[in-house]
Amino acid sequence: MSGARDLGRWVMVRLFAIAWAGVRAAPLPVVRVVFAAIADVVWWRRPTSVRRLEVNLARVVRTPGADVRALSRRAMRSYFRYWMEVFRLPAIPPERIVGDMRVEGEDLLRRAVASGRGVVIALPHMGNWDHGGAWLVATGVPFTTVAERLQPEEMFDRFVAFRESLGMEVLPLTGGERSPFRVLQQRLRAGGCVCLVADRDLSASGIDVDFFGETARMPAGPAALALTTGAVLLPVTMWYPDGRRSGWRARIHPEVTPPADGDRTAKIAAMTQALADAFAEAIAEHPADWHMLQRLWLADLDPARAAAARAA
Repeated sequence: MSGARDLGRWVMVRLFAIAWAGVRAAPLPVVRVVFAAIADVVWWRRPTSVRRLEVNLARVVRTPGADVRALSRRAMRSYFRYWMEVFRLPAIPPERIVGDMRVEGEDLLRRAVASGRGVVIALPHMGNWDHGGAWLVATGVPFTTVAERLQPEEMFDRFVAFRESLGMEVLPLTGGERSPFRVLQQRLRAGGCVCLVADRDLSASGIDVDFFGETARMPAGPAALALTTGAVLLPVTMWYPDGRRSGWRARIHPEVTPPADGDRTAKIAAMTQALADAFAEAIAEHPADWHMLQRLWLADLDPARAAAARAA
């Protein structure tokens, strides 16, 4: 069995290496057609990930007669577009990274950076967050982020190298020399910027939030960092422009501030709920660009796991 696993990991790493080189070198129109076709095949086969996506989208679009199946096809094309762009991103000129990006509320970001308080940017799995990071660096805002360790390790190393090549500082979530939370605090207290994907956390340290009328769990990290360091907490959402095969869109939402009353735990919970509300607003407007192919709501966990999560 270990030999088969090793072979599978080797094949996966080599396929990613081929994709990174081949997708970047191939003509863009050809790559777009290929990735759209792959997305359609995966959608048509309806593996577990696609069925889970449809369950999630059904909570977002509750209007009578909503065609969730058609929406999931658009969402899979959006998801595979994200991967196509990840493979091609290192070859995209900085002027296009900046020039084809339209950002609502950019002044909120610039004022936060200029304040010197540090900035925590919290994002959902929406649009192309890697392009958003490249745009941020290209416009003069280097930042630190955290990456979950992937298996095999070679794939994790490749993703870290890819993001670092774009100018990001990447900390491993586990297995590093220092706690990532402590390093992030240091970066923020020095006036730096931290970016964290923040719409899914089923660990015991997550915060229960109301999300589209049901209980989901989101990470406490962004709110805890902002509360601990005094940094500005900004929700940011991203999507693709309707009907266009190129270009990117983003919205900087107003700062999430701690409530005046309550203890630390209550304040973190309130701030995390505010993030969830901002995410929900954008996801409702652009549901096809929300790439959530995993379980998110507590009601979707198996009973034993749900009970353990509630107890924790």
